[in-house]
Amino acid sequence: MDKKNCKILFMGTASFAVPALQTLVENGYNIVAVVTMPDKPMGRGHKLQAGPVKQYAAEIGLEILQPVNLSDEAFLDRIKTLNPDLGIVVAFRMLPRVVWSMPPMGTINLHGSLLPRYRGAAPINWAVIRGDRTTGVTTFRLRHEIDTGEVLLQESVDILPTDTTGTLHDRMMMVGAELLCRTVDGLLDGSLQGIPQEDMGIEPTSAPKIFPETGIVDWSQSATDIHNLIRGLAPTPGARSELAIGEREPIWLKIWEAEVIPNEKPSTTDISAGTVLVNDKHLDVICGTDILRLLTIQPMGKKAMPTAAYLNGLR
Repeated sequence: MDKKNCKILFMGTASFAVPALQTLVENGYNIVAVVTMPDKPMGRGHKLQAGPVKQYAAEIGLEILQPVNLSDEAFLDRIKTLNPDLGIVVAFRMLPRVVWSMPPMGTINLHGSLLPRYRGAAPINWAVIRGDRTTGVTTFRLRHEIDTGEVLLQESVDILPTDTTGTLHDRMMMVGAELLCRTVDGLLDGSLQGIPQEDMGIEPTSAPKIFPETGIVDWSQSATDIHNLIRGLAPTPGARSELAIGEREPIWLKIWEAEVIPNEKPSTTDISAGTVLVNDKHLDVICGTDILRLLTIQPMGKKAMPTAAYLNGLR
């Protein structure tokens, strides 16, 4: 079967999925419909807003399905009528078996890690938080247990010391789009065989969902670990801490950018973790190991700003 005759049902919502869908469309693959999440109320006016995948699909005139319940009979009947040969999932929700098993060629997923590492909802965040130097993208066959199906193709991506989850996400989604096309080609010409994750000799790790409390800083950790947490939670939801600056009452700050300063001064080695050292331009926080210099911060209810600007405002 060639790519023009292979009917593909694409399922995705978030921005990570848009380059994958766009690359498939622009390379002549036959997308019969797009399944995406219902529009959500956004902003102060709570106006309904379409997700990135829906916005792109609408621009190019693809059929869009937005079921609230993926087991809804009307939705399942529509899929049966479309009669897709292959399902593709990118940045979507967990599918019921009745959906992912319906296409004769099965359903494949593009995941933001080198499986079986970082199975779960937030693989890019956790790779940065844990200080990894390399991650990647994986295509694999869906099965019932999340992110456990046979691996089809993988591509590594370096994690730069300056990367945040945001910058890494943007590089990975482009690499993933190209990998997805190669995967579909391999399935269509029969050259691609899956590898069970159990046979890869790699210990699985998890990447659970990120919650606001994930970002609360524990200053007893090393400055490097806290720096990685800040990078891994940018641009959202952000790392935060309650800090006492000078003689003022403690306030909550989000920390968007920082750098590690080796603690080479004997006079600071006995100061308790979480203590803030203030000078004209810098806020330095004592950590379990070394010192973290806060470069960009955001007081609650205000905009993010350079630390020097914040200190000028205090004066």
